Amino acid sequence: MLSHLNPDGVAPGNGYSHVVSGPGRWVAIAGQVALDAEGTFVGVGDPAAQAQQVFANLEKCLRAAGATFADVVKLNFYVTDIAILPHVRTARDAHIDTANPPASTAVQVVALFSPDALLEIEAYAVVAD
Repeated sequence: MLSHLNPDGVAPGNGYSHVVSGPGRWVAIAGQVALDAEGTFVGVGDPAAQAQQVFANLEKCLRAAGATFADVVKLNFYVTDIAILPHVRTARDAHIDTANPPASTAVQVVALFSPDALLEIEAYAVVAD
């Protein structure tokens, strides 16, 4: 069972928990971008479509490790423009328990590995043994 904490004296998070912990097996998911199964970019120039594809990829990776979004303790968002965060949050909220969200970090970067990539998201999960 994961524990979601927002300690006294720390400003409330907008859609994330400050601390998430729990016993179990650690799962690290490499940063996912909006590539489909054939390696083709989905939603070139469309942050909403890219965010949806990234979360679909994360879901497949989690499932391969025997995990679900309920097991995710941390999400790291890397975006080429912070203005696309609302699209990322919409896709995120379709997959996570918004009452007990994972810890999160959002960073604007100059570029990702391809000019077609608008965002990359990595995930960490703890799966009960």
